[in-house]
Amino acid sequence: MFVKSFCCALSGIHAVSVAVEVNISPGIGMFLVGLPDNAVRESQERIRAAFENSHYKMSGRKVVVNLSPADLRKEGSAYDLAIAMAILGATGQLEAERLDRSMILGELSLDGSVLPIKGALPAALEARDQGFERLILPQENAREAAVVEGIDVYGIRSLREAVSVLQGTSDLCPTRIDLKQEFETRQTQFDCDFSEVKGQFQAKRALEIAAAGGHNVLMIGPPGSGKTMLARRMPTIVPPMTLEEALETTKIHSVAGKLGHQTGLLTTRPFRAPHHLASQVSLIGGGSTPQPGEISLAHNGILFLDELPEFGRNLLETLRQPMENKSVLVSRSRYAVEYPANFMLIAAMNPCPCGYYNHPTKACVCPPGAVYKYLNRISGPLLDRIDLQIEVTPVSLDELQDQQPPESSATIRRRVMAAREIQTRRLAGSGIHTNAMMNSRQMQTFCALDAASSRLLREAMERLELSARAYDRILKVARTIADLAGRPKIEPSHIAEAIRYRSLDRSNWGAH
Repeated sequence: MFVKSFCCALSGIHAVSVAVEVNISPGIGMFLVGLPDNAVRESQERIRAAFENSHYKMSGRKVVVNLSPADLRKEGSAYDLAIAMAILGATGQLEAERLDRSMILGELSLDGSVLPIKGALPAALEARDQGFERLILPQENAREAAVVEGIDVYGIRSLREAVSVLQGTSDLCPTRIDLKQEFETRQTQFDCDFSEVKGQFQAKRALEIAAAGGHNVLMIGPPGSGKTMLARRMPTIVPPMTLEEALETTKIHSVAGKLGHQTGLLTTRPFRAPHHLASQVSLIGGGSTPQPGEISLAHNGILFLDELPEFGRNLLETLRQPMENKSVLVSRSRYAVEYPANFMLIAAMNPCPCGYYNHPTKACVCPPGAVYKYLNRISGPLLDRIDLQIEVTPVSLDELQDQQPPESSATIRRRVMAAREIQTRRLAGSGIHTNAMMNSRQMQTFCALDAASSRLLREAMERLELSARAYDRILKVARTIADLAGRPKIEPSHIAEAIRYRSLDRSNWGAH
């Protein structure tokens, strides 16, 4: 007898429908075809044990299972439940026609219970788009999948429970969540706030500009000056995600298996901080079974690289193309997948190996040339992609004891959102939304300078010996500063402030 059920395979951050075809004929044994990996091949032993412990019968004849399309590689254990349902239908223990309108996913334990899977959200989107009426998957993944409207999501705990849902004898109700409430109420839930940061007015101003224009930032300062503390509060001032951004970000984390069992939708922008000993695969993505890397997990959010020069030079160079293209294509002999990687880079570093170059009270003990050599661990092309370079100095005792409450993240965020709204209107129809993403043609249109501003920038370039690559960065940052001030045109004061954020472009920086 021939019976078909349905599940899906993951390709990048998207799901592809897979038909599980089961045919039972005279003979013995169970055969899996359709490019299954080892985890899929081992499903037959899990299914046999689950049948026995759930009081179902395995066919004593030849069972051939084909996973179609046969040229798409199938990886993982999420196919167990769909294969089991098709076998039950082929052996008459389940009405086969009930399988036509359902997509089924889940890993089977030997006792018949169902274990959670990766990629529930992409699976739900694919099931809805393909016209399925219901999605049956593990209970732990139900809230994640239920954010997709237009399909009934059933979270089940066991093989027997899945059968009862398909037969219509279960009292289990589809999982429902209020997506609007889920999305809106959790957007402002943060564990930290800029009101907790004493002093650091220039650094906080630079981070506000970065958040408003989508600019990348490099903070340089001695140990204990607050670089990491400032970076970790960056998600509290960037504009909240749109629903579309939240769904895309959740898909990436779902595919990577990074969502908690009680999480339906990621509502705050991700903040990823990989260690400087991270491998290239963990940062960029890939592996024997393709997985998104840290730059994709930071999509629509922030990638924080602490101790930037301690990252391998080759590792840092791999960031250049994703920072430019906002995506990364991982190609291997067996696959090629593309992951989105539109992140804001926040990097931090000590100014020298000992950490105290330019410190107000402690002397640097590094030998001559060490500062310049330390900075050269970061290539010019990578620095070229970082708009703001700021020096973070230690907070004084008077600032620490100041009883005046610092400005809150909510207050800063309102100014950032107002500036982003200006940019959205200005760049409407161009496919970009922030000043940092402007190309040369757009800069000529929106960053035109009057005579006074042009003269100031020329004098700064010559007197401070700024590099040529600093020119465009200064203009983009100045445009953002003008937006924060609500000014239609860039003024000399905006240029002057933007110049202050190009510390490393000064030819005498690092001279020891």
